[in-house]
Amino acid sequence: MKGRVLKSTGSFYKVWFPNGEIVDCKMRGNLRLKDSKSTNPVAVGDWVEVSFNDGLIHSILQVYERSNYIIRKSVNLSKKTHVLAANIDLALIMVTMSGPKTPYGFIDRMLVTAEAYDIPSILVFNKADIWSENDVLLASEMEDVYQSAGYEVFPMVATDPFRALGLLEQIRGKVSVILGQSGSGKSTLINSFNPGLQIKVGNISLVHQQGKHTTTFAEMHEVVKGTFIVDTPGLREFGLTGMNKPELGHYFPEIRSRMNQCRFNNCLHLNEPGCAIEESLEKGKIAPTRYRSYLAMMEGETPTGDY
Repeated sequence: MKGRVLKSTGSFYKVWFPNGEIVDCKMRGNLRLKDSKSTNPVAVGDWVEVSFNDGLIHSILQVYERSNYIIRKSVNLSKKTHVLAANIDLALIMVTMSGPKTPYGFIDRMLVTAEAYDIPSILVFNKADIWSENDVLLASEMEDVYQSAGYEVFPMVATDPFRALGLLEQIRGKVSVILGQSGSGKSTLINSFNPGLQIKVGNISLVHQQGKHTTTFAEMHEVVKGTFIVDTPGLREFGLTGMNKPELGHYFPEIRSRMNQCRFNNCLHLNEPGCAIEESLEKGKIAPTRYRSYLAMMEGETPTGDY
């Protein structure tokens, strides 16, 4: 039978079937060898073929081709990649102004990865109820940056189910993945969509002002009938993988829309003559923070700092 992976712990999987049945499965040994570049050949969101056994644990025989996926460099194995979720319709990027603060570079790496795999994104600016005056100014600045780049921004209070209703309408009928730092409120927001799920949430570390990893493994939840969302472990880093320099500009919408105005077709927007991107930057049509992230990614670096 064909089902969808709801949860992966690395060894065992929960698989959902369209009739509502959920079963525990394990992976056939030969599947582990099919994707040596990835730490997880079977990921949350994958459609799989399951063989039912006499015991309680059934077998995953096959992984069907993915339409897309969200991938990052593995934290523990730098030469490996890790698929956070597969077959996704929408990415929700959680952003917080403080406790913890989400840097521009971190946001841009998540957005670029989603763009690379044709996954639309919405930025969710969470914890609006506790913003200081400086937070309000920062949120307004960031909103201008990302709206001008073509992204939708949602101010949010994840603890308020009423405030979550507007966002729920945006994800209704879709399979979404929610991405962000530890402590940004991902699990809390999903609980607001459906309080009956009672997903465990954690507190912010008072020492480091960073979230604690409460969600250990990615897991897909049906928040309302026909609407699924993948909760992912909190991220403190988001390493890009599989990017090459000539293609990178295509993953920044504000660069992509102006590339055909450059003098040279192979322009990398790095001080070439007649570069429309650098001209747009000088005229304030492209945000300096976005261009700074682009430059860092072109150099194969991880954008850092609070810019």
